[in-house]
Amino acid sequence: MDRIRIVGGTPLHGIIPISGAKNAALPLMIAGLLTPETLILDNVPRLADVAQLQRILGNHGVDIMAVGKRPGDGQYQGQTLQISAANIIDTTAPYELVSRMRASFWVIAPLLARMHEARVSLPGGCAIGTRPVDLLIMALEKLGASIDIDAGYVVAKAPGGLRGGRIEFPKVTVGGTHVAVMAASLAKGTTIIANAACEPEITDLADCLNKMGARITGAGTPVIEIEGVASLHGARHTVLPDRIEAGTYAIAAAMTGGDVQLAGARPELLQSALDVLAEAGAEISSDAEGIRVVRNGHGIRPVQVTTAPFPGFPTDLQAQLMALMVRAQGASAITETIFENRFMHVQELARFGARISLDGETARIEGISTLRGAPVMATDLRASVSLVIAGLAAEGETMINRVYHLDRGFERLEDKLKACGATIERIRE
Repeated sequence: MDRIRIVGGTPLHGIIPISGAKNAALPLMIAGLLTPETLILDNVPRLADVAQLQRILGNHGVDIMAVGKRPGDGQYQGQTLQISAANIIDTTAPYELVSRMRASFWVIAPLLARMHEARVSLPGGCAIGTRPVDLLIMALEKLGASIDIDAGYVVAKAPGGLRGGRIEFPKVTVGGTHVAVMAASLAKGTTIIANAACEPEITDLADCLNKMGARITGAGTPVIEIEGVASLHGARHTVLPDRIEAGTYAIAAAMTGGDVQLAGARPELLQSALDVLAEAGAEISSDAEGIRVVRNGHGIRPVQVTTAPFPGFPTDLQAQLMALMVRAQGASAITETIFENRFMHVQELARFGARISLDGETARIEGISTLRGAPVMATDLRASVSLVIAGLAAEGETMINRVYHLDRGFERLEDKLKACGATIERIRE
């Protein structure tokens, strides 16, 4: 199992190219099931989760071709996928595939919308909480589907096709909104989604579906209206840049000091996180090329942050911010409101010398001036990269174990950091 070795203490200087967003690419790939024609996606990141979803879609009979590099393509330029679901040969998504990645459960929406039936395994538990699918099932029922649970599988049927309806989510759900938007695109009549998630990835999905012939308005707001169409056609779409990757490297730059340009990053996708970084003492600027993060000689100031759905501070940057606050000059507090069990990185950060106490949903951090490298273990995707951030600033050597979590969401992380002066290497075993 691979490990990552870091020798900390070097400020980051240079350019880090931001890859396509994992959280946008996955639903966009699943949307390829909605049409028998070819969907072409550009700027798809090369990640373990993307490769796993390719296997899951292949199980349904989808042909996916990854197009090679073209003249002039950059070193980290995303891949192009040509997704063709001309013949869906199987509407069952088995446990052994769905259990490896929760987002794969979303195939239930296009399978049900286009084939009028689906049998998809319940995804099971998750390291950062239960993350139930009850709201996703509720959304499909509002569109006329009959749902049964049989031996750990969700069996959904809509013999005459889905019908438009009103879906009102009791709480904001990104997965539920993705499922509702995809299913309603082929439903007969009009669908209103109230209390919809406003994340940029929802807007990106809606933009792609509209290129395919869908009629969706209001994406990016709490109320989305969808006029169902009889069929969708092929299209070409570019995956938006990854705001979580951009925020992670911005925090790494603030942690180590130095001067980093996040090439291709878009500030409007993560403004709340940039505002918090500025409050913590980083200098943030942006232009057409991306976002620049500078911290030269200034100390890190403590902050008080509560995670919230977009446009609030993202839960997917909570662990990274906590690593930064470990070195702040004073006391900080971070409250997690989205997922339970998302403080598992706390005990690993403590191995660097961090002083963190937990009080329910809130972590209180007493900043210290010096971190010391240590052997640590990744517990989930975002927690694992918080350990990288701590290691970059720690004295001595840090060894991060179980880094397969990192490969799910960060494309060539060690290469990008090494190009900015970090002493970091992957040890393959």
